[in-house]
Amino acid sequence: MGGAKVAERILIVDDERKMRQLIGLYLTEEGYELDEASSGMEAIQMAINQSYDAIILDIMMPRTDGWEVCKRLRIAGSPVGILILTAKTEVEDRVKGLDLGADDYLVKPFAPEELVARVKALLRRKFSPVNEGQTEITAGALFIQPDRYGVKVAGQAVDFTAKEFEILYLMANHPERVYTRENVIEQIWSIESEWQDPRTIDTHIKNIRTKLKKAGLSFNPIKTVWGVGYTFNTTEGK
Repeated sequence: MGGAKVAERILIVDDERKMRQLIGLYLTEEGYELDEASSGMEAIQMAINQSYDAIILDIMMPRTDGWEVCKRLRIAGSPVGILILTAKTEVEDRVKGLDLGADDYLVKPFAPEELVARVKALLRRKFSPVNEGQTEITAGALFIQPDRYGVKVAGQAVDFTAKEFEILYLMANHPERVYTRENVIEQIWSIESEWQDPRTIDTHIKNIRTKLKKAGLSFNPIKTVWGVGYTFNTTEGK
């Protein structure tokens, strides 16, 4: 006999009470369990002591800002999905968040339906086909475990964000295919793809390459196909 579905728990982090309440209003209607943090340090402590399915994280906070929160959580090994909120529209700021380990970003002001859609995209990774008995992949010293969202190089674990893992696994699982940025967005972000900037794929790919290289992988696992997109590279030394 199946039990009732447990509501996903989300942490809302913003130093402005009205913004926390507004976000909470949108998400409560979707049936999520919500907690709030009014500062970066409070958010870090809550995320360490409580298991969350997603964190909605404002960037512009005094003292410990959202960048630092994101950085510390990833250093601590937290795999939680992080959606950053920013009033800045520059590409560099969005890239910075992704570089620090955020999974997605949303620029203020935003429409309620866009916020909900992006949160659903973060949460959907828990029920992604990646987790449903998919095949483990080995390419040289690279080992990918879909059931654990795990990546290892020569037996040593490498920390990936959810989106980084999903992009790597998508390409590794179909090494014969060349993916455009739009293909990746459609596969990973699904129905929310119309709100996703294709250039963020480049940032995720860069992060994947950098992490694997630092871990000692001797070849670049994602090859650029100029003018088209990316493909998985299984050949060592290239």
